[in-house]
Amino acid sequence: MAKSETAASILRAISDEKSLELFRTIASEAAVDSETLRTRMKFTRKQYYSRLSRMVRSGLVKRKSGKYFLTAFGKVVYGTELTIEGALKDYWKLKAIDSLNVTGELPVEERNKLIDTLLDNEELRGILVKEAR
Repeated sequence: MAKSETAASILRAISDEKSLELFRTIASEAAVDSETLRTRMKFTRKQYYSRLSRMVRSGLVKRKSGKYFLTAFGKVVYGTELTIEGALKDYWKLKAIDSLNVTGELPVEERNKLIDTLLDNEELRGILVKEAR
């Protein structure tokens, strides 16, 4: 990863559906070769290599012995992507929590009970409860 990489450039590397799908496919395999990826993804040669090149430059993916895998940094980004997916599944529950926060009349303790009741996702609960302190 170059020093000039920013959070925006990292997110740009996986920002479209096809890039994110490629990133997820690499993440789900221990190590996957280029031919398998191209066949599975049904990309044109240019689509495939331009997306993969962005991920390699950003430090998300690395190539070794002809196989691609996530770097340690890529695993952290993938974990964050999973958190976002979890938040999307609970989007309406999060909206309900927001609507109760707008009034400002709900005590922190009651808000935390509500969060515990509404959300099954422990990571999301932890983020929201930590924010309320």
